[in-house]
Amino acid sequence: MTEVPAFANCHSHAFHRALRGRDRGAGTFWSWRDQMYAVARVLDPDVLYDLAAATYAEMHLAGIRTVGEFHYVHHRRDGSRYDDPNVMGEALIAAARDAGLRIALLDTCYLAAGFGRAPEGVQRRFSDGDGEAWVARVGELASRHANDDDVVIGAAIHSVRAVPREHLVRVATALPEAPLHVHVSEQPAENEECRAATGLTPVELLAEAGAWRDLTTAVHATHLTDADIAILGSAGVQVCFCPTTEADLADGIGPSAALREAGVRLTLGSDGHSVIDPFAEARAVELHQRLSSGRRNTWTADDLWDMATSQGHASLGFGDPAPIKLTASPRTAGATEPLWAATAADVVPEHDPADVTARLERAISAVWERVES
Repeated sequence: MTEVPAFANCHSHAFHRALRGRDRGAGTFWSWRDQMYAVARVLDPDVLYDLAAATYAEMHLAGIRTVGEFHYVHHRRDGSRYDDPNVMGEALIAAARDAGLRIALLDTCYLAAGFGRAPEGVQRRFSDGDGEAWVARVGELASRHANDDDVVIGAAIHSVRAVPREHLVRVATALPEAPLHVHVSEQPAENEECRAATGLTPVELLAEAGAWRDLTTAVHATHLTDADIAILGSAGVQVCFCPTTEADLADGIGPSAALREAGVRLTLGSDGHSVIDPFAEARAVELHQRLSSGRRNTWTADDLWDMATSQGHASLGFGDPAPIKLTASPRTAGATEPLWAATAADVVPEHDPADVTARLERAISAVWERVES
C-alpha cells in the first residue's frame, strides 16, 4: 500500500448527487438547472440528511476528508422559515460528521432570480428576504459552531445575479475571518447580464464590494477577461475548478495557466457530483489545459497534489488531515506517480462500499419518488 495526502472537496452541492445519470435529452446549463430545481423543491431536513450522508460517505470512499458545502436550500417549500432557521444546515453538518468528514458549511446568500427580479418558484426556499436577515441567521449558526474542530461556518454569495448590488458589501463582510465563496463567470450569459445591468463584469462588481481577499474562493471562473484575471491575482484569492462538472454542464475550460501566472491559487471541487473522484478532477486540470493550449505538462503532479490537498484544506479553514492509503491495482501498475494513474476505486475503504451503495440507492429513490409524485 501507498500513503498519499487526503483530498479536500472545495465545492459541493450534496443534493445534486441525485441528478447523476438522469439527463433527459439535449440542452444547456439552464435546462439542467430546471432538473436541479425539481430536486431542490422536494427536500426537507430528513431527506437532505439521508442524501448528504450517503454522498459524503461516497466522498470518504474516494479519499476526501474535508468538504466545502455550498448550501442554499434554507427554508420550507413555501419560503417560510423552519422553527430552527438553520435546520437544513445542521442536517448537512450531521451528515458530514456521520460520514467522517470535516465540513466547511458555506452558508449561501441568495436573494434574487436575476438582476432586478424577485425570487421565483423554488428560489423562495433559498432567500432570507434581504442581506441583514441572512447575516443574522448565519451569524447565529457560526456562534453555535465556533468551538468545533470539525466544522467551519463560512459565507457564500451565490452569484452576482442572485445577490443585488446593494447587498453585496454586507454579505461579503459578514464573516471577515471565515472563508467566502462565490460562483463567478460560470456561463457567458451571466457576464452579459451583469455588464448590461451594472457596466461591470462579475469580478469587477465583486471587487467594488470588497469581496476579494485571501480567504475568498471564486468558483468556476471559466469566462474571465484579462482584467478579471489581474484583479483576482492581485488580491491573492483562490479559484476552485470543478472540471468534471464544468465538462458535464458544457460550461467551458477555465484559464488555469493564466490564473496561476497572475498569482491565483487553485483548488478543486466535484460540484454537482457527476463523478466523485478527486484523481479525475486533478488530472482534468492538466488535460483540459492540454486540449486548450496544444501543450503538455503545464501542471506537474506536485502542483496538482497541492491544489487537491493542502491548498484545498487551507482554503476551507482547516489544516491537513491524516493521509489515506492506496492499494495496488491494474490501473497503478508500473506508474511512478499515482496521481496520473489511480482512481477513487484505488483508495483503501474505511466504509463498506456495499453499504454506501445501498444508502445512496435508498436516498436517491426517495428523492425521485417525491419529484415524480
